[in-house]
Amino acid sequence: MMLSDVMEDYLKAIYQLQRSTDDRIKTSAIAEELDVTSPTVTSMIDKLEDRGLVDREKYRGVTLTAEGETVALEVVRHHRLLEAYLTEHLDYDWSEVHEEADRLEHHISEDFEARVADALDEPEVDPHGSPIPGADLEPPERPAGDSITAFSEGDTVIVEEVADRDPEMLSYLAEHGVEPGVELEIVEIAPFGMVTARSEGHDDVSLPETVAHQVRVVAPAQAEP
Repeated sequence: MMLSDVMEDYLKAIYQLQRSTDDRIKTSAIAEELDVTSPTVTSMIDKLEDRGLVDREKYRGVTLTAEGETVALEVVRHHRLLEAYLTEHLDYDWSEVHEEADRLEHHISEDFEARVADALDEPEVDPHGSPIPGADLEPPERPAGDSITAFSEGDTVIVEEVADRDPEMLSYLAEHGVEPGVELEIVEIAPFGMVTARSEGHDDVSLPETVAHQVRVVAPAQAEP
């Protein structure tokens, strides 16, 4: 089935939104995720529904069909493998790879994908801690973590995943040692949502609420060995 890059972007966006909820995905959420208007989303959903890639219920939103999910998983796999390859083999910073991967994800062959995966020894996560779907395109388990804002002052947590969209945020976090696998102590949570955290060898870092919500962490007992 030949799909446009834009169609694949929509399927990927719906997949990513579905990963954080058991509800159907509303038009407004897709519009916000892709920074487009709601009428634009409605028009594209019509096309995806005609192709059997989404299931829509009026006033309730959409979910991916099995076929739509398979397409989305393949695009996500391409994207995250590319992010990992760019950082590990081409010396890109983790703050630079998202846009590069966005440009390339639609255009690599299955052979290229397999070679990248082999060169990386089939990684399970990308540089930001996001799970990479396997070659079988089965959905990976949902991350166990929660936003750092869900924890309390004095807690020790392990960074599991960081949203990859904002290069400036990623550079700031890396400068202060906030990266997947790093242990953080939550020093303070201000009444207005600012979270102050500390990692070994770095000064305390203050995370505005909007940034803190982009950092998913787990208690040490939940972290992968």
